[in-house]
Amino acid sequence: MTLRIASCHCGAVTLRFPLEDFTSVRRCDCSFCRRRGAIAASVPIEKLEVSGAEHLALYEWGTKTAKHYFCKTCGIYTHHRRRSNPSEYGINVGNIYGINPRDLGEIPWSDGANHPSDRQT
Repeated sequence: MTLRIASCHCGAVTLRFPLEDFTSVRRCDCSFCRRRGAIAASVPIEKLEVSGAEHLALYEWGTKTAKHYFCKTCGIYTHHRRRSNPSEYGINVGNIYGINPRDLGEIPWSDGANHPSDRQT
């Protein structure tokens, strides 16, 4: 498995994780993600190593299942705990060294605007 390294813009937060390919990448159209506009790649929670966690801020809303992390210094979104699969993190592909998201081609969309946990029973 290929070890990837990602960081925020200022370098205060660094992520290390295994990611062989980019078949898990996606965009989401929920109210938050469509404003953020980032492409995310999935990584199991236990496989993510974070350096500089003291520089992270957390944003939550709604069900508070999704947990979105940002660098307090430069404001860059680094990763989030996924609402659709809380055992995974979504990593901001734009932060991965050596990867230009433009080179990934067409990226599939997740229907976060109609997520099952948002439906009233």
